Amino acid sequence: MAIDAADTLEILQLAARYNHAIDYGDPEAWAGTFAEDGVFNGGPQPVTGHEALAQFAAGFGTNMAGARHWTNNHVVDVDGDEATHSCYLNLVQTKDGGSSIVTGRYDDTLKKIDGQWRFTNRQVTPDPKD
Repeated sequence: MAIDAADTLEILQLAARYNHAIDYGDPEAWAGTFAEDGVFNGGPQPVTGHEALAQFAAGFGTNMAGARHWTNNHVVDVDGDEATHSCYLNLVQTKDGGSSIVTGRYDDTLKKIDGQWRFTNRQVTPDPKD
């Protein structure tokens, strides 16, 4: 796959908007980072489609108030209107000293829809506990 600077930057911005939206309690914006039939695989069962994604994000904000998603070591590969993206995840609780809740990795597939990159599938793989 090729490196396309403009598409890569847009995908990195999408990942940042995803983090900001869920961390600051905007479930509609978080769901909007996905394709209409997008899938989030980060819990016991996949969450599919805009409405279910928004409900998931609303629940996250209620149950995980103060959590912040930190991502780094992004790798983006673009092939036309499709792309893959992976990065490391550190989910941090800002309350009580800022402890790490979980570390892991995101592995994503994306598609450019109406000129905008969206996640079609986002897989969270937590690091094993020691």
